Amino acid sequence: MDLTPIFEPSDALTQWAIPLFFAAVALEALWSWRKGLRLYEARDAAASMFMLGASFLIEIVPKLVIVGWMVDLHEWSPLRDIVGRQPWAWCLLFLLDDLTYYGFHRLNHEVRFLWAGHVNHHSSEFMNFGTALRQGVGERAYKYLFWLWLPALGFDPAMVLLMITINLTYQFWVHTEVVRRLPRAFEAVFNTPSHHRVHHASNVRYLDRNHAGVLILWDKWFGTFAPESPEEPVVYGLTKNLETRNPWTVLVHEYRAIAHDAFRASRWKDRLSYLLRSPGWSHDGPDKRANTLRAQRGV
Repeated sequence: MDLTPIFEPSDALTQWAIPLFFAAVALEALWSWRKGLRLYEARDAAASMFMLGASFLIEIVPKLVIVGWMVDLHEWSPLRDIVGRQPWAWCLLFLLDDLTYYGFHRLNHEVRFLWAGHVNHHSSEFMNFGTALRQGVGERAYKYLFWLWLPALGFDPAMVLLMITINLTYQFWVHTEVVRRLPRAFEAVFNTPSHHRVHHASNVRYLDRNHAGVLILWDKWFGTFAPESPEEPVVYGLTKNLETRNPWTVLVHEYRAIAHDAFRASRWKDRLSYLLRSPGWSHDGPDKRANTLRAQRGV
């Protein structure tokens, strides 16, 4: 099966966007240096670039396989002759794609094994365009599975891949401290730098909040929204930050931690829980899950 035509629209957008991304990183880093803001650190930025390359390599085979399944599901779908490329279909796909991203992203924070594949993106203690390129590596092995339902609904796989890429391209621009607030109406509907700074915070108040891709509405509707508060500045990184910038450690540290915790447990139920429950759960220690910590501190 020749999948080239399926990838062409999204690949064309990626080829256009990548040079802009690197130009933005360079300009932001230069501006930071000129203003003495220290928004970048060389080893941290290098680790981000390593994660970008690793995520690209990891996803090649799984993406090819899953896109092949997308094509099969689209061919099978009884709706494929109804859902074409009309304007209404693109608008509906935008909403369904963004909802899918919200669910995928939220589960990456609420299921520890999935978190292990996503945590790389949150391991930086800096918020900048370079951090946007620090992609979750392990998640690339399964990411596109979450979008299989859209071809089954009749959406052309080429449209689905293009919409995924549009969504991801938008998200690059919310990884910055340079932009503080956008107009109130925009902040009310869309994901913005202010909303996404909260998402990258290690503060208990902000943990596991604002999972949006493009529309912040999903977080508001499903109870995972938190506004950025001037009374509590964002502290970036993990609740327990890594003490190294070593790329291999950044890549695998959470998988190692899961294995360590699972081997400590004597019951298979507990071992499985370390894979499937939220980060912070423990069979023999304090419950450090985000919602538990918030309840304890009344925030």
